[in-house]
Amino acid sequence: MSNPVYGKQAQTSTRDDKRPAIFWVLIVGMILFLAWAPFQAALFNGQMLDFEKPLYWALIISSILLILGIVTYYKKFKLEEQRDWLALLVLLLPLSYVLSLTSAASHYLAMNMVVVQCIYAALFIISIYLLQDRLGNKIIHNLIMTIAYIIVGFGFINWFGQWVLAGKMVGWFTQYVYQYRYTNAVMTDTNGLRLTSVFQYANTYAAFLMAFLFAAVFCLMKSKLWYGKAIHGFMLVPILVSLFLTLSRGGLVMLPVVFVLLLLFFKPARQIIWILHCAIAGVASISILAPITNMGLQLNKTYNGGEVAKAWGLLIGVSLAVAVVLWLVERYLAPKLENALKGWTSRKLSNLWLPVGSVVVIGLLAFLFIGTGLRSILPDNVQVRLENINFRQHSVLERLVFYQDAAKLIKDYPVIGTGGGGWATLYEKYQDYPYTSRQAHNFFMQYLVEVGILGFVIFMSFILFIFYKYIRSYIRQDDEERDSHFLYLILALSILLHSLLDFNMSYVFMGILVFVSLGGMAATMDSKPLKRLSMGASGFRIMYSAVIGILSIVVLFAGLRFVQSANAATTAKQVMAVSTSFEEIQSAINKDLELRPTHPDSVIRLAALYKNVYDQTKKEEFYNAAIEILNTGLKAEPYNKIMYSSKVNLLKAKGENEQAFSILENNISNFNWDNDWYNMLITQAYTIGNKAREQKETAKEQKYFQAGLTAYQKVLDGVAHLKTVPPEIELTRTFEVTPGIALSTGKIEFMSGKPAEAASILKSGLKDDLSDATNREVARYYIAALQQQGQNDEALYDKLIKADPKEKEQIAQLKSEIIKKRLSDDV
Repeated sequence: MSNPVYGKQAQTSTRDDKRPAIFWVLIVGMILFLAWAPFQAALFNGQMLDFEKPLYWALIISSILLILGIVTYYKKFKLEEQRDWLALLVLLLPLSYVLSLTSAASHYLAMNMVVVQCIYAALFIISIYLLQDRLGNKIIHNLIMTIAYIIVGFGFINWFGQWVLAGKMVGWFTQYVYQYRYTNAVMTDTNGLRLTSVFQYANTYAAFLMAFLFAAVFCLMKSKLWYGKAIHGFMLVPILVSLFLTLSRGGLVMLPVVFVLLLLFFKPARQIIWILHCAIAGVASISILAPITNMGLQLNKTYNGGEVAKAWGLLIGVSLAVAVVLWLVERYLAPKLENALKGWTSRKLSNLWLPVGSVVVIGLLAFLFIGTGLRSILPDNVQVRLENINFRQHSVLERLVFYQDAAKLIKDYPVIGTGGGGWATLYEKYQDYPYTSRQAHNFFMQYLVEVGILGFVIFMSFILFIFYKYIRSYIRQDDEERDSHFLYLILALSILLHSLLDFNMSYVFMGILVFVSLGGMAATMDSKPLKRLSMGASGFRIMYSAVIGILSIVVLFAGLRFVQSANAATTAKQVMAVSTSFEEIQSAINKDLELRPTHPDSVIRLAALYKNVYDQTKKEEFYNAAIEILNTGLKAEPYNKIMYSSKVNLLKAKGENEQAFSILENNISNFNWDNDWYNMLITQAYTIGNKAREQKETAKEQKYFQAGLTAYQKVLDGVAHLKTVPPEIELTRTFEVTPGIALSTGKIEFMSGKPAEAASILKSGLKDDLSDATNREVARYYIAALQQQGQNDEALYDKLIKADPKEKEQIAQLKSEIIKKRLSDDV
């Protein structure tokens, strides 16, 4: 391959001289960090206290690594070519999240995303310089593959029921081991058991496996050492079997897409070997998939040492056999193909024929496995998942709704977005039907929601520029130069493409892999020299190093503060669960609030503590303190449902019913599909309106009764809308006229002198279980409304009196109240 005639080609270091000690400190730090991170639930940004601390530790560690990187590569900081600008422009990614703080729907979640983006920026800056060094690139290359293989092995240890062993292996450095078991390494959902390894989420593990399946095939082909080829060949079967065990349809759908795209980067001879390796490993994997699946399902129910040995023997035996076959292919067939296809390789567009043919073959295989009886060779649970791959199944339809709802959100926050965590905070306001999903299931849509068009354009320009320049460089490089950094393209492309269907990048470890890979791609990209700037190289070096160094130190101390806060909040949670001492609980919570005054968990806990004391003592100071802390929290978290509910309950306890109603009514649009919210609102409307009725305040009575009826109509409209939702979509949350809603609305109509309307509404809330007080009250008002019309339901009446004989007297009292009201109205 000829060298380019213009532009500046990346030159990775080939120095054999002794590297400074700080280089090795940086390398050791990277090794320890990348080995630690996946076992922290892959650093999931779970938007909960339980996931906070590892995220903040990752920020601290990445800041320290960046400081080490500045010291190590100080002399390389100069603006001589396009690549150098990337180390500067990457700072725009966290800055776009900082900008979105001004319109953040949740300050707490938005700050967490600033933390995440700082981690990514730090590791990208380190990678773009470290991976230009030949030795540094080799170490990180091997490190990433080693960690991936460890994660795959860890998954099988759990799949084969050896979760105690797995827990003991990692429990000393992760908080996600409970009773010697790594949490949800094998998860259970409606599909049965699904393998997740360190991720606790099967679909993201599938994305990880897909990326490293192709990475392993590539490493097998590029390795010059026999044992390197053997190791990578050996791991193909465990990776493929693991992919099937995730039961991820998205993984199976995206696998052929990435497979074909990566084929385009190879010459015909390599394309054939790539296909052959995947085919051999695929056939071997499918041949043992059923027994491995069944053994795992059984071993997760009942552990049996003999069965475990048999399972490991089968997996290792087949993997060894495949490794031998693939080594023979590499040793004898690959060189012959290279020589035989030299003429074909020189033809124009020669590398397109096999990818196009692969599309046809993949389509045929998909038809055979999905549309014919060939799928019977697969385990039952895998068969079911394959049968459900279509555009009308619930997972696809649900995601389309998420994207439509995200588009509504973007329309309202177009420029700088809603801040980090904006989807999680606001999706209930925009959702088309009542689902629960704090992730948009599309990384790019969620990113656009969070930082708006401005931040999204910055991000897409950044990654597309790197991909464009890398591919441009790849075309001009020779085979050795191409192979040196191609792993990074595989990882970045695979993870980002799968992230079109899921929230893989919410697992910060996956994001780290992407940004390290982007740094690796930038390290070898075709980088044109820049015109000399007025500021000399030494001037820029000093300025850049100082700015990055100061920012690193600031972020480092912010991370330490956040870790202290997370520790304090966790301690407060534990103290509140076991202590009855007001002073002890208050002190524990305040330690967190002194560090982060609006930390939602602690705001809610302290308000609950003050309310409990107020309920017991009726002292105003505790009521005022609770209101104050909630108001402070709501300024930073203006859509926090728990804080609003806490404030409503506090106001009701004080008798401030109209203020409570105002909060409920003003925020109903934020929680459109929450049955409990409507129940509270309509109940408050009845309570205030009925009190006004008793006090002869007719205008006030009508105002609140009408507000209650308006809310009830919204419930009816919502119930009617749900009938238009495709039947394939599984509603995970109910939305209906609950007994509570029917009761309060029926009471409004009953007290308004409309027994027919009241009876119709109350009938919809009737339940068979009359041991429940609410259900009895619904039946009581229903019968009273019927009797007001000269009707009755004898069977229900007898059942109600049998459940509680006092109901007879209460029904008579209701009738008496209505008679008095009529007489009063007549007068």
